[in-house]
This record gives sequence, C-alpha cells and structure tokens, in this order.
Amino acid sequence: MPTYQYRCQSCGETFEHAEHLAEHSTVQLKCPKCGSDKVQHAPTPFVAKTSRKS
Repeated sequence: MPTYQYRCQSCGETFEHAEHLAEHSTVQLKCPKCGSDKVQHAPTPFVAKTSRKS
C-alpha cells in the first residue's frame, strides 16, 4: 500500500498517509495538527531500487 505525503494549507504541517490506489482520489483527510480539512497532496520524488544492474 503506497504512502502519500500531504500538506495542510492552513498551518503548513506536512504529514504522510497510507492508502490504496483506488482510495487516493476520493480520500478526505484532516490535518493532524490543526484539524483543518484544507489538505493538499504534496507530490514527492519516486525512487525504485531493483536488483537489475544497468
């Protein structure tokens, strides 16, 4: 299950939330610090590590 990073637009708190891919577009989160529902997805870089040599 992927972990997504979110940022509160009210207080600036950044937090993570684990959710299914199908749930990602419909999730309604509240900021754990201030309780605001003005939460926006904060894209993060993705790094994949494989055993294959390049």
